[in-house]
Amino acid sequence: MVSSSTQGLVTQVELGSTYGALFIGAIIAAILFGLTNVQVFIYFQTHRDTGRTFFKLVVLLLWILDAFHLIFIVHCIYYYLVTHFANVGALTEIVWSFKLQIIFDVPIIHGVQLLYAHRIWTVSKGRSRVLPITAGIFAVLSSSVSIPLLWALFQCHLFSDLIRVEWATYMALTVISCGDVLNASLLCYLLATSRTGFSITDSSIQKLIGLIIETGCLTSVCSMTAIITCAVMPKNYIFLSFECLLAKCKTKTLCEDRADP
Repeated sequence: MVSSSTQGLVTQVELGSTYGALFIGAIIAAILFGLTNVQVFIYFQTHRDTGRTFFKLVVLLLWILDAFHLIFIVHCIYYYLVTHFANVGALTEIVWSFKLQIIFDVPIIHGVQLLYAHRIWTVSKGRSRVLPITAGIFAVLSSSVSIPLLWALFQCHLFSDLIRVEWATYMALTVISCGDVLNASLLCYLLATSRTGFSITDSSIQKLIGLIIETGCLTSVCSMTAIITCAVMPKNYIFLSFECLLAKCKTKTLCEDRADP
């Protein structure tokens, strides 16, 4: 039995908007990972005899990183809500798995952006290379923005310390959102200008444009929601739950686009 004084301390931590939000985020992340598993299986079945070993290895690597990302999220939730249940001191500290899941965010998010830049390069074959080069440069430069975020994160030992490094969170999420919008816009432009006048081909292109807009909006909305919730409610962990979902959305959208640049 937990004493009434301990229950009072736990209530003061506002579990609903802190660890409750992280718990819900972990459930959604697990669901998205399950959908990604199905899409990865379909991808390998569809491209079983294509011989595109490099892209198969990239998809497999992203899936492995995504799996470890979920493992660290689950460990983080288990640490706070089970192992250290009602331990208020532990609830205020940042566990190692929380920092590691942020580290796994970086290669997943920026790896997907680089793959989209490669896709833009492929679609622009026979045309000016200015657009794919722009997308590639932005993808490479945006990955460097994550370095200050990781540095700032490892300076934090308590969740209250995260308020001091909000600037790094804003910067990283803004760059990620801009990269998603840029890649989606360039792909839509290249596909829209590739119409041939044949109804079947144009119909397929229109479906691709719709899919790109849908997947681009999903990741952009997720990152923008994290920015807004961090700015409006910096003392709870709702924004952290959206950050946990960002890598899952990235991997899922890539697999939904058949991960074939």
